[in-house]
Amino acid sequence: MTEGAEQRPARVVVADDQTVVREGIVMLLGLLPGVEVVGAAGDGDEAVQLVAELAPDVVLMDLRMPRCDGVEATRRIREEYPGTQVVVLTTYADDESLFPALRAGARGYLTKDAGGEEIVRAVQSVLSGDAGLSPSIQRRLLERLSAPEPQPAAVTEAPDGLTARETEVLLLIADGLSNQEIARKLHVSTATVKTHINNLFTKTGLKDRAQAVRYAYAKGLARPPVG
Repeated sequence: MTEGAEQRPARVVVADDQTVVREGIVMLLGLLPGVEVVGAAGDGDEAVQLVAELAPDVVLMDLRMPRCDGVEATRRIREEYPGTQVVVLTTYADDESLFPALRAGARGYLTKDAGGEEIVRAVQSVLSGDAGLSPSIQRRLLERLSAPEPQPAAVTEAPDGLTARETEVLLLIADGLSNQEIARKLHVSTATVKTHINNLFTKTGLKDRAQAVRYAYAKGLARPPVG
């Protein structure tokens, strides 16, 4: 944290789609020294807009929100407004929530059972250049880092000039995953998934997901379910 930042409270925006939760966090932080809540957002788009308008030091970001989720909002904030840090504050601590958020640029990650003082410590940590992670999240990261790397499965050579990533997306479509589920599986945004789908449709001449599934079976990339 810079000398100027130490002389004033950290300016914080709270983003959560649940009104009661959002107002509760704002009220809780209002009782604690070291932070000043300058805005509250109900979804990711609104959070990005408030960052553009208010230039806060930190956004406390929920993950599961309508219109624009917390991962995509975090990515946009860190790319467009790098002076603002993001601390995730969410109910979820699973790998499919944690790692996409960190890859998107979040410097802190807390679950909603965190107390007010823990939230303030995380805010101060990220402004000092450190990570603001709860003890349970630190343990989760250590478990993931210490786990053996899975061996990649052999991939059949892709037809029609499909890239490895486009083929991977095609196989996930064949498995019945939605765009959002594919995005979580591959740790990318839904917009990136849509781009891959558009590209593979263009290369193969496919028009919809049903055709994509039949294509994957016909090319031997996937096997129809048995029974």
